[in-house]
Amino acid sequence: MASAAEQLAQNINFSAFAKATELQKRIWFSLIALVVYRIGTFIPIPGIDPVAYAQAFQQQSGGILGMFNVFSGGAVERMAIFALNVMPYISASIIIQLLTTASPALERLKKEGEAGRKQLNQYTRYLTLVLAIVQSYGIAIGLQGSGGIVTNPGVFFTISTVITLTGGTMFLMWLGEQVTARGVGNGISLIIFAGIVAGAPTAIWQMLELGKNGSLDFFAIFLIGLVLMAAVVFVVFIERSQRRLVIQYPKRQVGNRMFMGESSFLPLKINTAGVIPPIFASSLLLLPSTLATFVGQSENAPQWVQSLVAALGYGTPLHMSLYAFGIIFFCFFYTSIVFNPDETADNLRKYGGFLPGIRPGKPTAQYLDYVLTRLTVIGALYITAVCLLPEMMIAYYQVPIYLGGTSMLIVVSVTMDTVTQVQSHLLAHQYEGLIKKTKLRGGKK
Repeated sequence: MASAAEQLAQNINFSAFAKATELQKRIWFSLIALVVYRIGTFIPIPGIDPVAYAQAFQQQSGGILGMFNVFSGGAVERMAIFALNVMPYISASIIIQLLTTASPALERLKKEGEAGRKQLNQYTRYLTLVLAIVQSYGIAIGLQGSGGIVTNPGVFFTISTVITLTGGTMFLMWLGEQVTARGVGNGISLIIFAGIVAGAPTAIWQMLELGKNGSLDFFAIFLIGLVLMAAVVFVVFIERSQRRLVIQYPKRQVGNRMFMGESSFLPLKINTAGVIPPIFASSLLLLPSTLATFVGQSENAPQWVQSLVAALGYGTPLHMSLYAFGIIFFCFFYTSIVFNPDETADNLRKYGGFLPGIRPGKPTAQYLDYVLTRLTVIGALYITAVCLLPEMMIAYYQVPIYLGGTSMLIVVSVTMDTVTQVQSHLLAHQYEGLIKKTKLRGGKK
């Protein structure tokens, strides 16, 4: 028999959405915030020659700049005020998360609940500001080093670029927090999602143009589309899959009343690390290849640098092998950070919970580690397959667009999370309506 929550969830339809005015306001707020973000990706920073910069960007679009351009919705290609996007904030969040496992002071803050979380968020904002200043300064120096891109190079251009790019990142960070608090979904994730989705129509149009010109046959276009759709279905299936470990709570007595033992579940996702492993792996792999490409363009570049540029090129066997190794490594590394079996076992013991057939304490931690390791193996192979298969096809057919697995994982994950939050708001609205009806009936009696 279905529970009350499941029965309410089955009754969610368009009429229920029409009555949920609070949810509608949240959706409109999120949409307006994303429109503001998209407008900012078309406003260039001052002092840049657009034609010269476009030519320079085309030469480096295959490296790490191309990946950042996809995540920023084309802001890097136009060197807009949002060119840094929220990447400094994501980097700062990951660094703070890593430091919480190494610093006892930060670990204590993490365990202090809401107050500790707010303090860690404040540290993340400060670190975001520092990273944004450093990265924007590097961009300003790099632009001035490329001849003809900056119209009036000098100190004024450096200061204005640092202020503009840093201000753009801090504004997006604030905008993302506002969307999280007053809108629907995670604001930072939605900003990245909007940037990736904004480039999808252009990518599809370019692929159709290749088919129209005869550069790409119809079978190749059909095969690429079929693989991408199958990958999306596979991602949804795996992301919704989880291993549920039964947790049993013993009988307890409160005063003169005896409460029977309860049971619950500890859900363990197959992909605990999320989209962090492919992002880390692609960033670390594209960074040396991008630097080598800069050096390799020089006529006096050593032979080994030119060989490295060719070996690390997109779609080469070495590139794919290192990419797969990086994804698998970061899957295990990041999972070990976000999930601590010893801490979970201690929390279960504190609240009187235990896994049936396993003693509390260290045996429980060892069992959790055993199960999590097996799940991580499956998750690592899943992420590797999803990230490599589309890119191998794109490299084989020489399609000049970026439809990699990393972008697909981000888009699908953010979509699923946003839909889940919308359903949660609708379910809460259903509960509120049910409670109001119950009160009215009680008042009539």
